[in-house]
Amino acid sequence: MADIVETIQQKNPNDTVGILGAALDHYGDKIALAMSFQVGGAVLLDMIHRMGREVDVFSIDTGRLPEETYDCAHQITEKYDIKIQWVFPQHDTVEKMIQEKGIYSFRHSVENRKECCGIRKVEPLTRALAPYDAWLTGRRLEQGGTRHALEIVEADPKHEGKIKINPLVKWTVGDLWRYIRQYDVPYNQLYDEGYRSIGCECCTRACKGGEGERDGRWWWEEPEHKECGLHISYTNGSGI
Repeated sequence: MADIVETIQQKNPNDTVGILGAALDHYGDKIALAMSFQVGGAVLLDMIHRMGREVDVFSIDTGRLPEETYDCAHQITEKYDIKIQWVFPQHDTVEKMIQEKGIYSFRHSVENRKECCGIRKVEPLTRALAPYDAWLTGRRLEQGGTRHALEIVEADPKHEGKIKINPLVKWTVGDLWRYIRQYDVPYNQLYDEGYRSIGCECCTRACKGGEGERDGRWWWEEPEHKECGLHISYTNGSGI
């Protein structure tokens, strides 16, 4: 791991193609792109496609995704002629949580919400990552909040021996949309309705004027809690 970390860290953080190339060269079929059908992941997939490269793509279907997210997924599979590996929560675990705590238990406390995310997102991610040594994400520093300490390459403390690569760490939301428009990349239509970060339908809303990019996620919680558990900090132990 040390060699690839050093190689990527030596890259200019604005050299996204160089970062992607180094990661794909090193890991081959042992790296995957995590897609939630937000603009960051779509940009990375398009870049890889334009490089003439291929990468496995997986997505977690929590059972509560907006219809617009499925529409975007369909458009992406059509445009890039790829097969997305869909991963789902364990039915029995979801059923048990709902029977014991109700449909909207996640609204009652941070602990309940994180339990729901753990069942619907975190556990499926562990299964999705099993065949791989590394994964690519579309996270960025500009997203702020819990992502203030983001680095290009990070060891993954929740999945021992794997690393996480964030090629868009220095990109702004303006950079993303310029790329989307320049290359006609499919995107989730909820962005046109004021959404700036998109997750489960029940935990995502459009942002109001002046709100930050992550303010539409779990809007009833304090900013320091706004992560689902997929991403953990490597510098201070908090979620990023």
